[in-house]
Amino acid sequence: MKMKVKVRVMQAASYRGQRRNCRERKDYPDCWISRFLVPPFKLHISDCVTEISRWSYRNTMDRRVTGLCLLMLFISSCTAAPTSTNFVVTTTSPVTVTRGHQVTLPCWLSPQQNAEDLEVRWYRTNRFDSPVMHYQSKKFKYEEPAYVGRVSFGLKDAASGGLKSGDVSLKLLNVTTEDTGDFFCYVSSSQGYDSAPVNLFVTASGSPPFLSVVWGEDDKVNVSCESEGWYPQPVLRWSDKKQDVEPQSLVYRNLSSGLFLVHSWLLLSSTSEPSCSVGLSDKEVKEAKVSLGTLHKTVEPESSPGGWVAFALLLVAALALAALGVMYYRKKVRNAQLGRDQMDGNGLSETEKLLAEEDERLSEARNHYVNVKLEDRNNPYLKVAGNKVRDTHPKDLSGKSFPDGDMVTCVTAIKGTSGFSSGKHYWEVSMWRINTEIKQSWWVGVTSAAEIPSNSSTSFPNTSNGFWFLSSSPKRANSFQFSTQPEISIPFHSRPETVGVYLDHDSGELSFYNVEEKTLIGSFTATFKGDIFPLFNPGKGDTSVMEVVHREVQSQTGDEGNCAESVENKTET
Repeated sequence: MKMKVKVRVMQAASYRGQRRNCRERKDYPDCWISRFLVPPFKLHISDCVTEISRWSYRNTMDRRVTGLCLLMLFISSCTAAPTSTNFVVTTTSPVTVTRGHQVTLPCWLSPQQNAEDLEVRWYRTNRFDSPVMHYQSKKFKYEEPAYVGRVSFGLKDAASGGLKSGDVSLKLLNVTTEDTGDFFCYVSSSQGYDSAPVNLFVTASGSPPFLSVVWGEDDKVNVSCESEGWYPQPVLRWSDKKQDVEPQSLVYRNLSSGLFLVHSWLLLSSTSEPSCSVGLSDKEVKEAKVSLGTLHKTVEPESSPGGWVAFALLLVAALALAALGVMYYRKKVRNAQLGRDQMDGNGLSETEKLLAEEDERLSEARNHYVNVKLEDRNNPYLKVAGNKVRDTHPKDLSGKSFPDGDMVTCVTAIKGTSGFSSGKHYWEVSMWRINTEIKQSWWVGVTSAAEIPSNSSTSFPNTSNGFWFLSSSPKRANSFQFSTQPEISIPFHSRPETVGVYLDHDSGELSFYNVEEKTLIGSFTATFKGDIFPLFNPGKGDTSVMEVVHREVQSQTGDEGNCAESVENKTET
């Protein structure tokens, strides 16, 4: 849609200030007459029209003001120069762009003419004196601080000749949510001026919905849904077997990045099949489903505080996850509860048998230890030193900011070298250093991606696009998450100091261990094809660094060292 709008812009700051002062006074007509008929304050014809309209609407227009305005109109019609100019400013509006991308706001002169010697001013609403970009006498002047380095002249289309053809479009880089709204394109010459607005609409697509399920009394299930990283405020919708359901709670939160988080929950029966969809009203909707009938309730209310619990959680995503299985074990500590376990013929309780099995599995995994090296690609958002990595402190970004805001995305991810095309491999990642707290924000896993995306403002890595990892976030203090769609929550009672990662490429197994406790955190079952690379992400805001643990190197045998250094296991157990 093309818009042609004439806007009178007062070029004298003192004039605008005086007019505002008059409007704030009760003796408005007297003030208006005294201040605008005496030099140097010029009375514009457009002001007369505006004031007559304003006061006629209130039926309180002062007769003196009316008379003076009519006189001005008469004099202007006889002697004054025309207020119109020999060009018209034309724009295309609205313009939609995704947060973090660049955009061109189209603006050009009709009829076509050279604009190199004209004044061009782009400004936000009520910010004429603080322009986004000001071009005059073939020089750029007075840029608003938030737009320094982000704005320049652009081309409205591929065939445009730029300024010489009257194209004064604005090119805006790294669009933020604060850029939403009107931008005014103002052009003036010695003969007149004109301006027109462009409405910029910024969007951001958030994360896939995260579903959590909690069993309650009377066979009721509390299902919650959460998604973050949206702009503007998204729409969340619940349904059960394709029938809309009203939630018990729906809460929106505006994050410090300017993006929105939405959280909702509802109570359903154990036979329900709820679906939670989140999206912008006219954009792609992200959906997560769960079939409560397939969830096996393994923990009785009276015994939930203790013992070992093993169960499989089956989730169905809106985009089906082919050949993916997830199983995890959760440890609950209460020594008194151990006495209630049944004993086998060797006098071992079920708990003790599970402990022994997991200890044996971890020992077997460690036989395939490899020293993984970090692939340093000079990412400005990461600090890499040998086998240690952490996020760059905001003060070291030279005036920049993280393009993904507070979220943890591929912007801070890094691969390990080299990839594994077959065989069994195990490595460990330390999340703790002396005199520091255990890391809370991190990813650890593998990826089939040859290159890590440099900008993940609109794309979130998951199993469907070649990212298999376990993640930890301070926002969820009692659970880890698998990178499925929807995410699978894995409860824990303490964060690990060291995470062990075991990859069996041929059998399609990826397991994560709490090394200090010698327990299995969780496992993926997937079909791995081609090279699979270790994946790391130190997250944001932690004092502790992430360190890939290296051990003593031994000679390479079989497939153990097909892409990385195999080592002899020297870890004390």
